[in-house]
Amino acid sequence: MTGALDGVVVADFSRVLAGPYATMLLADMGAEVIKIERPDVGDDTRQWGPPYDSSHTATYFTSVNRNKTSVSVDLGTPEGVEVAQGIVARADVLIENFRSGTMEKFGLGYDDLREQHPGLVYCSITGFGTDAGAGLPGYDLLLQAMGGLMSITGPDSSTPTKVGVAVVDVITGLHASTGILAALRHRDRTGEGQRVHIALLTALLSALSNQAAAYLGADAQPVAMGNRHPSVVPYETFPTADRPIALAVGTNRQFASLAEVLGHPDWADDPRYVSNEARVGHRDELIASITEALASAGAAEWTGRLSAVGVPAGPVNSLAEAFQTARDLGLDPEAVIPGSSARTVRNPIDLSATPVTYRTGPPELGEHGP
Repeated sequence: MTGALDGVVVADFSRVLAGPYATMLLADMGAEVIKIERPDVGDDTRQWGPPYDSSHTATYFTSVNRNKTSVSVDLGTPEGVEVAQGIVARADVLIENFRSGTMEKFGLGYDDLREQHPGLVYCSITGFGTDAGAGLPGYDLLLQAMGGLMSITGPDSSTPTKVGVAVVDVITGLHASTGILAALRHRDRTGEGQRVHIALLTALLSALSNQAAAYLGADAQPVAMGNRHPSVVPYETFPTADRPIALAVGTNRQFASLAEVLGHPDWADDPRYVSNEARVGHRDELIASITEALASAGAAEWTGRLSAVGVPAGPVNSLAEAFQTARDLGLDPEAVIPGSSARTVRNPIDLSATPVTYRTGPPELGEHGP
C-alpha cells in the first residue's frame, strides 16, 4: 500500500523524544527514516529503563522508533562523517537536535549543505534557540519549569508540578513534523529546500494557548488551580461515592441538565449560577454543593446519567482503563507490527486514501549498517 510520504527519505540525527517522535510520524506515513546513532551507545533512550518490553528493550525507546532503520556512525571520525554525508546526499529531509554548532563541526550544518543539496529540508530542534540560549540544555523538565507550565500545574501556586509525560517534547515533535511537511510542500512547488527551526521553549509558549493569551491580552497572571479551569465552572474533578469523576460543563444548557440530574433544577435560574461568568464568581459555593450531591452515588452511575442528557462526564481512568475505553469505543489504540513483539500506541492520524502503516518494529542499534 502506498503511503502519503512514500519516496521521502529522512536522515534522522535526532535522539531522545522530540525529534524521534516527529520522524516516527513521518515514517508511519511512508517516509524512509534512517536513524543515525552513536556506535555502542545509540540513542540515549535505549538505556532509559526500566520498564523493558518482552525483548528487553527500553519501552521509552520503542515508543518513538518504529518503522525506522538504524545505522551506527561515529561522527568523530572522517570515515563516519563520510558515511553520514552519503546518507544526507540522498535525503529529502535532515533532522537534528544537537546543541547549536555541533553539526557544523562535522560539516553537516545547514549552510554547509544548502549549496550541495538545494532541495534539502533541514530541521533543527533546540531547547532555547540559537542565540543567547544556545548553550542551555533542552531537557523537558527544565522547559516545563522555565516555560511557565509548572507554574499553572499542580494543586496550588506553592506546589509547581510537571505534567506526567514529557509533553514539551511531544508538542515540539508535532510542530517539527508540521514544519517539515510545509517545507516539503514548498519544495514540491519550487524545488527549493529551507531550514525549519523549532525551539522547545517557543513551542511550549504557543501550546499554553488560552493561558498565554490571558497574560498577553489581559495582563492576567495565571496560577495553579489543581484540576479547576480558570475560566469555566464547573470544569474539574469531583469525588463520588467510590472514585473521582470529571465534569466539563461548558454551556448553560449543560449546566441546567447537570442541575436537573443532581436534583437541584433551581440552580439553573439562581442568579449566582445563571451564566458561566456568574458561576466563576461563585465558584467555591457551587463546587461545594455539587460535591455534596455527587457523594450519593458512584462514578459509573453518574457518568451514565449525565452522559445520557449531554453533560460531558467521565471517570478518572488508569492507563489500562483508558486503553480499554478506546477499545470499547472501536478506536483500536494499539499498533500491530508484523514480526515484532513490541506493543506501541497507534498513530492517531487516519488518512482515507493513504493510511499510515506499521511495517517494522524499533531497530536494533546499527542493524542496517553502515
